[in-house]
Amino acid sequence: MKLDWLDITTLVVYLGGMALMGVYFARKNKNTEEYFVGGRSFKGWVIGLSLVGTSISSVTFLAFPADAFKTSWVRFPINFALLACVFVAAYVFLPFFRRGKITSAYQYLEGRFGPSIRVYASSAFIVGQLVRVSLILYILSLVVHEITQFDPTLCILIGGGFVALYTILGGIDAVIWTDVIQTIVLVLGGAVALAIIVYKLPGGLEQILSVASENGKFSFGDVVDGKLEPARWGFSLKHKTVLMIFLAGCTVWLYEYSGNQNVIQRYCASKSAHEARKAIFVCAFSSVPIWAFFMFLGTSLYVFFKVFPTPETTEILAGTRKAEQVLPFFIIHYMPPGCTGLVIAAALAAAMSSLDSSINAISAVGVVDIYQRHLVKGRDDKHYLWIARLLACVAAAIMIGGAVILANSDSKTLQDTGTILASLVAGGVLGTYLLGFLTDKGDARAVWIGIILTILFTGWTVLSDKGLLPETLSVPFDLYYTGLIGNILMFAIGFLAGTLLPARKRDLTNLTVWHQDGTPLD
Repeated sequence: MKLDWLDITTLVVYLGGMALMGVYFARKNKNTEEYFVGGRSFKGWVIGLSLVGTSISSVTFLAFPADAFKTSWVRFPINFALLACVFVAAYVFLPFFRRGKITSAYQYLEGRFGPSIRVYASSAFIVGQLVRVSLILYILSLVVHEITQFDPTLCILIGGGFVALYTILGGIDAVIWTDVIQTIVLVLGGAVALAIIVYKLPGGLEQILSVASENGKFSFGDVVDGKLEPARWGFSLKHKTVLMIFLAGCTVWLYEYSGNQNVIQRYCASKSAHEARKAIFVCAFSSVPIWAFFMFLGTSLYVFFKVFPTPETTEILAGTRKAEQVLPFFIIHYMPPGCTGLVIAAALAAAMSSLDSSINAISAVGVVDIYQRHLVKGRDDKHYLWIARLLACVAAAIMIGGAVILANSDSKTLQDTGTILASLVAGGVLGTYLLGFLTDKGDARAVWIGIILTILFTGWTVLSDKGLLPETLSVPFDLYYTGLIGNILMFAIGFLAGTLLPARKRDLTNLTVWHQDGTPLD
């Protein structure tokens, strides 16, 4: 489609504003303390909204409406798990990261288990994030290409270039404030799309609610052989049930709030422990309604195209087209001038708010956990600030290069390879943190045994999924639960090995829930 001048103006204003924020905040970045944690001065509501933006990527922007359009709300229970997990994060996990002026999530692991575990976890994070940002930027390019018909490589260069510019210049200050704006743009873009659907439907909102209810679109059912079947609720490792999806969600969110540098860095950037705790709750109780809204947007699209059917959307429901195409299709054919630009900006916001956080987090981990800790010690802070910007440049270049490679090759194979690599190196990280927080068992030896066996377990699931193992060795559970089982395995093996191996005398003060000395949080 050809963009109207109103759409182009909207996009130029949005992208120009993001770039200007990077330039503005560049003046503040005189040291690594400002560049990585913003002088530890942020209010909880600001951090909370920035976390919302970070957790909602372009994958979510497309996948949630797509899921609700084609099936129902079956995968939504994973988001309810967040509301349960944030209380654990706020009152159990947070204190370990607010005592002392730490910058990285992995500094805790060195104190608890030793430097080798810190290096492993930080390296795994960097590898996983480089894969993730390349995939997100690639998916964003597909969305923008489908809507605008711009060359995918050009879309990658524009989107990736603007993210790199304001992130490298502005550091965490630019990341956090642009994420707040991007969260608002994201919600506003979705709201405009929903308003147009309601306006164009003869029965408006009431028609959406009634038709969706009649067709079971608000249920937790799933499509089986072309029919929407009611969801199962019980415990099962072979099927996706509501309970199991909830438990899998607990694994996702407990890791997110215990071992993900993107989140822990926000804890550290908060003005106080009270503000950090506030940020956690702002994020959780904002994210779940936003996710529900985008699910409802997908449900509304189902009703809209049931009333105004097209060959393309009929093919999506039949499975011959990807469900993720439904929102771009609606944008192309049904959005008026000006509104299209806003929704494209929302898609950009969904991606950019994840990309900028990851680039800055990769830089922080690379400097604090590896470069300054092991490679070049004792230099002045200006040197480490220069290295921080250099690493951010390298991360951005890899992100753009990875996305371009995906756009110009067999992307499915490369996506699978990248996902497998990330899952192999990052398997069991939550289990490691829980072993540290909740027990006094284990040291580096026990954790390494757990890491090796968890990697072997994950490798087994990958080979089974690819059909490279004989039937007798195939995985006997749904691969959706690989992360859940892998983290339980990591915790159990680490605990057992820590119990059996000869103990080494260590000071665990403030490193487990059992060894708190009452030191107030900063």
